[in-house]
Amino acid sequence: MKRVSVELVPRDEEALREELKIVAPYQEQIDVINIPDLLRLPMRSWEGAAVAQETYAASMPHIRAMDIDLREELPMKDFLRAHDIREVLVIQGDPPQDMTHEVYPTTSTDVIRKFHEEMPEIRVYAGIDQYRSSMREELYRIRRKEQAGAAGFFTQPFYDLRYLAMYADMLEGLDVYWGVSPVMTKRSQSYWERKNNVVFPKSFEPTLDWSVDFTRRVMDLAEKNDASLYVMPIKTNLEAYLKGIFA
Repeated sequence: MKRVSVELVPRDEEALREELKIVAPYQEQIDVINIPDLLRLPMRSWEGAAVAQETYAASMPHIRAMDIDLREELPMKDFLRAHDIREVLVIQGDPPQDMTHEVYPTTSTDVIRKFHEEMPEIRVYAGIDQYRSSMREELYRIRRKEQAGAAGFFTQPFYDLRYLAMYADMLEGLDVYWGVSPVMTKRSQSYWERKNNVVFPKSFEPTLDWSVDFTRRVMDLAEKNDASLYVMPIKTNLEAYLKGIFA
């Protein structure tokens, strides 16, 4: 397997440092910490990435395309350089709940190009949303992002190895981080079904044991295909989950 990335949500600096302590015993298995950019939280992703980089050699902040004004320089440019952050994941981003937060009609493809123009030293990754539309339409988006300069891709979490295998066949040759995320309750399962159009397999169970077992299967697939793993431990017992998948 190329790399393992674990996403940690920067609820605040203290909470992020506590989660970094939990993942610290697995430094030999984890290569990079991903930090999402959630406007409802006090820390921006690049600020959280700087904290993570005190513990890990690599951290990757998420950059919301709709926050970027193409007429201006990248607002996080100086910060990224000052903290030697060398990788970013560009996503489209969800519309802000706070209507005073200004957004732009900028696409992730625009921002990938902008990073290449202003910060060529940055390795830029892009997102794949395998639930958004048809595989054909998503493949078109992927090719456009690749043409814009995306070095690799992070998927939304998978819950069915058969579906993942179809995407693995379609994306052969690309640097892909296959996403996994534990779903621990029926309510959370319903959220994924309604919000993200996920279809769970009949074998699915909203339990830690099922999530650990599935993650280990995806790890095996990534190992065989020389791919990478993207772990998103949302609303779960982080310590128990990591202990299970890295046992």
